[in-house]
Amino acid sequence: MSLDAFFYPEGVAVFGSFKEGAIAREILRNIVEGGFEGKVIPVNPKGGMVEVAGKTFEIRRRLDEPTDTAIIAVPAKIVPALIDEIGPLIKGAVVISAGFSEVGNDELERELVEKAKKHGVRLIGPNCAGIFGVYGKFFGSFEIRVKLGGLALISQSGAFGGAALAMGNDEGIGFSAFVSYGNAADLNESDFLEYFADDENTKAIALYIEGVKDGRRFLKALRYASSKKPVIILKAGKSVSGAKAAASHTGSLAGSYEIYRAAFKQAGAIEVEEMEELFDAAKAFETYSKAGKRVAVITNSGGPGVLATDKLERLGLKIAKLSEETVRELLSFLPPQCSVKNPIDLIADADYGRYKRTIETVCKDGNVDSLLIICVPPIFIPSEEIARAVIEASCNKPLIVNFMAGELVGRGVEVLEEAGIKNFPTPERAAKALFWLSER
Repeated sequence: MSLDAFFYPEGVAVFGSFKEGAIAREILRNIVEGGFEGKVIPVNPKGGMVEVAGKTFEIRRRLDEPTDTAIIAVPAKIVPALIDEIGPLIKGAVVISAGFSEVGNDELERELVEKAKKHGVRLIGPNCAGIFGVYGKFFGSFEIRVKLGGLALISQSGAFGGAALAMGNDEGIGFSAFVSYGNAADLNESDFLEYFADDENTKAIALYIEGVKDGRRFLKALRYASSKKPVIILKAGKSVSGAKAAASHTGSLAGSYEIYRAAFKQAGAIEVEEMEELFDAAKAFETYSKAGKRVAVITNSGGPGVLATDKLERLGLKIAKLSEETVRELLSFLPPQCSVKNPIDLIADADYGRYKRTIETVCKDGNVDSLLIICVPPIFIPSEEIARAVIEASCNKPLIVNFMAGELVGRGVEVLEEAGIKNFPTPERAAKALFWLSER
């Protein structure tokens, strides 16, 4: 079956308790509040009524009509029998319930998979946090909802996925989809990589993994996805102790980190070291598909310019040598106190006009592939003024922006966000964003 039934469903049935605070009720609330336009069927053998988010539903005692997807949050021991019962009526099931192979209950998980295969039903989970199909307005999870965008997040860990979604909201990331796949008894990271590689609403894929069960298939799927769009990977379980913890967490084989690292590189994926980097890379790829290695740094403060320059060089990027024509043009309008060497220091009182004209002048230089713009505004120049200069400058090359810091640049960052330009809060993080773009 196509995985569209999970991420763009026309109907969903939710199984579990609908008492206040129960997981099934929270998932139902998320689906309703998220604006899902398909048919929603709550199911519990006790029946009754449930009201969530201003809507009242009759709780069916059993599923008695076809629907695309079932979300199951019932005790683990009854899940296989439930799948056997509803199998002829559904295309896919998301099993939230825990208590399977992750706690040594391998036989119960095998029975679950057998029942699903018998009816041609595909499974996500068990032991997972659910799924989002953001373009389908489908929030089939108890995690925090997110805004529409281009990042598909695939997470082996439900808790990591929830934290990542919340952090993504804080970082201004827009999502196309989210899937927490838990024990991967059926569908796994390889299936989701292949699916999102072909999903027209997904611009980049972020993957959190602890281990995979079929390394050969994973490498093939990763190669395929990376050939279509950026794939950003955060691998947990790199140390010996971490690998043991990963194996006990989801029952997967963590394996040697060196093997994984080589596989990521061979497939053309981008590996990051921590959550912050995952979202910095996602922000970069949400705006640009790639960038060259020759960078021009434009700043109004010498120190951050030097920090950016140091980081760029450590990462193997080049500080572009500006052409004589560019230097002459810069000298023609910049105050004599400004430095026209790269990094270009516009000094503290740089205003809208100085930033805009400098960006446009440097952007025309054939020796420059991309620009890193730094702004540390003095209290007498509103940060939004410089933000408008960045937005309105005529430049067809990648522009990575570092407005710092805190409340001083709050409004400027908002103006950038409204124009679809992401801010990187430190010079080093901005430099790293250019590095990832240059790796494509």
